[in-house]
Amino acid sequence: MARAKNMLCPMSATTANVSAPTRPRWNLARRLASIVLLAFIIGCMLNRAAQQLERNHRPAGFIRGLVQGALMPASMPNLLIGHDVAIYAVNNNGVFYKLGYTMGVNACGAIFFGLFSWRLKRWRNRP
Repeated sequence: MARAKNMLCPMSATTANVSAPTRPRWNLARRLASIVLLAFIIGCMLNRAAQQLERNHRPAGFIRGLVQGALMPASMPNLLIGHDVAIYAVNNNGVFYKLGYTMGVNACGAIFFGLFSWRLKRWRNRP
């Protein structure tokens, strides 16, 4: 049986194996679950690190403040369910620790909201 080519469809009719599109809800749920799981792991790591650093009786400095400030937002899920997470070193050297902590929190926020804004802009510009 000869098939005449159509002007609107110059290619022969073939079926393509196209899988069903993944459900966006499942992708969103999977991403949220992985973010929460990562936050719990970071919270556990913060507690372990705080225990190790408390054994050392030297006051916390700029670098420790920077790290604790950057990881502080990830401790929120642990705090919401009632786990006591060390997000601030009581034994610190004062201004330099606080400066590092503040810079860490601001850097984490800038990265998070910068990536969020970039993703939102990319999502809006989708065809």
